[in-house]
Amino acid sequence: MQDVEHMQAALALARRGLGNTWPNPSVGCVLVRDGQVVGRGWTQPGGRPHAETEALRRAGGLARGATAYVTLEPCSHHGRTPPCCNALIAAGISRVICAMRDPDPRVDGRGFARLRDAGIEVVEGLLEEQAQAINAGFARRIREGRPFVTLKLATTLDGRIATAAGESRWITGPEARREAHAMRARHDAILVGSGTAVADDPDLSCRLPGVAPTKSLRVIADARLRTPPTARVFATAREHPTLLATIPGHKPATLAPYLDAGADVATIAPCDEGLRMAALLGALAQRGVTRVLAEGGAGIAAALLREGLVDRLAWFHAPGVMGGDGLPAAYPLPVEVLAAMPRFTRVAARPLGPDWLTEFERT
Repeated sequence: MQDVEHMQAALALARRGLGNTWPNPSVGCVLVRDGQVVGRGWTQPGGRPHAETEALRRAGGLARGATAYVTLEPCSHHGRTPPCCNALIAAGISRVICAMRDPDPRVDGRGFARLRDAGIEVVEGLLEEQAQAINAGFARRIREGRPFVTLKLATTLDGRIATAAGESRWITGPEARREAHAMRARHDAILVGSGTAVADDPDLSCRLPGVAPTKSLRVIADARLRTPPTARVFATAREHPTLLATIPGHKPATLAPYLDAGADVATIAPCDEGLRMAALLGALAQRGVTRVLAEGGAGIAAALLREGLVDRLAWFHAPGVMGGDGLPAAYPLPVEVLAAMPRFTRVAARPLGPDWLTEFERT
């Protein structure tokens, strides 16, 4: 039972880093000696230092003979920092309990082997499912070359995101909007389409009291360059990473105002509906992004659903009905038969003031 409790504490530490550690995974580590916690650590912003070295630094000499509870297999390769395996061995750790293997082929079992070769007892798989959920984005980037995608929708009960005139502020209440900002803090990148960028002029930052700022990448998908360079998201591009994703072929003079504002520009393979989402996600993965929060609008939602790229659906429902003249949450996919409809499994639901947040995972 104590092993489970200490691993739960390590998992809670790992969650602290979500949205702030990319391109590295977010890892938690707890060191326990003689029943007492002597060190705790989690991956720091930008992915360094790693959780294990942070916990060892805090424990000092008390780490000798301790058990390390780690949410992801300790790294065994030299990157920008030395291998965590070496640090654990040098510190005199006697036992390592780990939630899951590292999917990175440079590690994937090699970390455990090195620890065992040094005479350290290794236990694998404790609370593995929870660790897999935390590292889903990192694993998907390694295995599939794209980040984990959460599609966030805020609609009426009948799935409308705005009136026919385009009014959308505010369909949901303040509690739901606070939760949406918290979601931004847990993701590496925030993605919107040009329709949302033009209609709402969002700055796509996390504005929650007491929440430390993250380095989330703001991404505007805009094939036709409808978003003006004077938009709020570009006004702060020098202070907050911002990417304009568009199709090839625009003249350098047309792109220059965005670059002058401090934004990066990425050219993405087009499709009939605009940008090919798989290509955009691949480009984000190459930049190290592991978790994307897609906030709409209807074009982005349809494109992601059409290409089968939505891993999680976070649906905020307001207790109102707008009717058929309101704007839908997603443009046509299209779906001609029920068997072609994207399917999801409900995994969580809770009230947020007058609204409800229901979360689904891809079936």
